[in-house]
Amino acid sequence: MTSSMIMVMAYLLDRWLGEVKRFHPLVGFGWLTTKIEHFFNFHHATPKTTTLILPRLLGVLSWLILCLPLPILYYYFHQNQLLFWCLDALVLYFAIGLKSLTLHALQILNPLNKKDLVTARHFCGYLVSRKTTDLSEQEISRATVESVLENGHDAAIASFFWFIIGGIPLVILHRLANTLDAMWGYKNQRFIHFGWCAARMDDLLGWPSAKVTALLYACQTNYSCSKMINALKNGYQQGRHYKSLNGGWVMATGASVLNFTLGGTAIYHGKAVTSTPLGCGNSVVKNDIFRSINLVNKAVVILIFTAFCSQLLHYFYGGNL
Repeated sequence: MTSSMIMVMAYLLDRWLGEVKRFHPLVGFGWLTTKIEHFFNFHHATPKTTTLILPRLLGVLSWLILCLPLPILYYYFHQNQLLFWCLDALVLYFAIGLKSLTLHALQILNPLNKKDLVTARHFCGYLVSRKTTDLSEQEISRATVESVLENGHDAAIASFFWFIIGGIPLVILHRLANTLDAMWGYKNQRFIHFGWCAARMDDLLGWPSAKVTALLYACQTNYSCSKMINALKNGYQQGRHYKSLNGGWVMATGASVLNFTLGGTAIYHGKAVTSTPLGCGNSVVKNDIFRSINLVNKAVVILIFTAFCSQLLHYFYGGNL
């Protein structure tokens, strides 16, 4: 029962306070990550004939240095006391960014409702890595919805999932790995080999939580089993062809539940990239941004409620099951 209370407290802290504006732990982690990368990633400027083994080994070593010590120390020193329960709730709160994701999306939706594309493009650039300066209203809506559905997993559901599985040490491990992927997981000359481990570990840690996220999205089909099955089927079939397997799963499933289609062409770092269509139904429009926000928030509530009910049953009937 304690873990459910910790999740509820972390959820409420995020809802009340939002993202920490100053002294967020991940800011310090980002600073340390930059220092480590500058020290170990000294092969990126060498000719392409250089072997890929050493940069990858150095990337693996850097990942281990940055991601393993803190979860191990937390696990070693953790005690089953009120102080550590409060600390667990605080760390879980730091790990999630549900309200922040909602506010960022609304920063884009509100200008769209006022036909202010300049402001909408500006704030859309905060949320996505594609070029936003020339996006149409429909393209801004698509970019925002894709980010909301994918980051619903990365910024919220994954942390709750790993807390249920293994407590705060796994939450910390996933959050650090996900942050490293965001910083190093690029297929450019600087990170194509050095960031290989960071990208693969994020894929590995995100694999089970992405499937749970897809299921949580698919549950919201107004009790239509056929629509739920179709949404999960699209997640499986379409997600395999998307650039990010985990992201493809959750976006395809979420888009199918909400009955619109994602994917298409976008400009990344000066290059046009065409993504496979995800979901089914009409083209996404600006009103779908709010629908996507609701889908993600309800998925988090369903997960916490399910965990609470499961632990409640185990508490009362665990010895007789």
